[in-house]
Amino acid sequence: MSDHLTRAFSPATLGQLPLKNRILKAATYEGKTPEGIPGELLLNFHKGIVQGGTAMTTIGYCTTEADGRINDQMMWMHEGIRDQLTHMNRELKNAAPGVAISGQMTHCGNFSKNRKLQRLKRPLGPSRQFNSLGAASGMPFAGAMTVRDIDYLVQTYADAARLMKETGFDAVEIHFSHGYGLSQFISPRTNRRTDEYGGSLTNRMRLPLRALEAVRKAVGGDFPILGKIGLTDGIKDGLHIDEAIEVAAMLDTAGIDALICSGGTSSFNPMLYFRGDTLEKGLIEVEKNPIMKLGLKLIGSRMFRFYPYEELYFLDDAKRVRDRVNCQMVYIGGCTDVPSIEKVMAEGFDFIQLGRPLIKDPDFVKHAMADRNYKNGCIHCNRCASLIEAPGGIYCPLNLEAEAS
Repeated sequence: MSDHLTRAFSPATLGQLPLKNRILKAATYEGKTPEGIPGELLLNFHKGIVQGGTAMTTIGYCTTEADGRINDQMMWMHEGIRDQLTHMNRELKNAAPGVAISGQMTHCGNFSKNRKLQRLKRPLGPSRQFNSLGAASGMPFAGAMTVRDIDYLVQTYADAARLMKETGFDAVEIHFSHGYGLSQFISPRTNRRTDEYGGSLTNRMRLPLRALEAVRKAVGGDFPILGKIGLTDGIKDGLHIDEAIEVAAMLDTAGIDALICSGGTSSFNPMLYFRGDTLEKGLIEVEKNPIMKLGLKLIGSRMFRFYPYEELYFLDDAKRVRDRVNCQMVYIGGCTDVPSIEKVMAEGFDFIQLGRPLIKDPDFVKHAMADRNYKNGCIHCNRCASLIEAPGGIYCPLNLEAEAS
């Protein structure tokens, strides 16, 4: 085994958190929290991953308040699920001693089809905007947050982070990308405010930095905070790499422990971070709303652009961020085989996050450690991602087909 592979599979430290290797489960929304409650579906999914050797698994899309959910089946951090969160984290650690658990903190902002809003009358973001996701559900427009709304949102990040630490999470990941709430403030495409929260990048970063500060105060200095940022929105007038590097530098200066560099937006250009086969066909198959199904048929090909899959597709731009910051760096984006792991380690990244490869094979780490010629088998069809609202949530259809045969 080369020195770089030895490094990948050897113990490491994330901030002050010891990990048994450098392979982490990426935050993906799995659609396994019916009624918003973390139960056996979510537990069993992540149990397979931690038992397969992954050093830290990430529970995706832990919204900071009820109105931060894209749909009403998503989990939000509140006292009503304290016991379930504690049970889940305890069981995962019992299943794989030494494993760590992170939770991705996020908020949908103005990109929502959740009709069960509790505090708001409509989704809110930095500016008034057409809500493309909610249009078919009778929520075509999103409003603009007032400063009071912004202050409230910051407090939800603090409260959620405190609950997550108390229930056994070992780290949190703040979602600053993919067109969700905080990303909407960062992007000039969606932030058209003229007050202190809009205009210059310094102003557009004011809310994200306040959220980071609130989380840090809630969890303390020795608790790791990761941040997922966008390298580019992949759209005209959106965030691009030069500004993204400055975003990274600001978060680094503010004390974030590690950065994860992704790209694209769920609202405008999601295939930029998926690559490979588009989601269009799969989403049409599982969509129950007839208006949404028709809309996908009419404009799906424009929304879900085709980007051919290639290994390590974010590496070049992620290296530019790496060269600018002092915090730890987590690579994500097209790492599905052992040579790719070796290359990322050779480039000096501290950790690697895997998403779809772990859905295909939860034992990825064990297999890769045992065999340098290991082939994961993920063909980047993205059929797993189109199943997030299917009964039972996501799974790898290739595995199911193999079992059936």
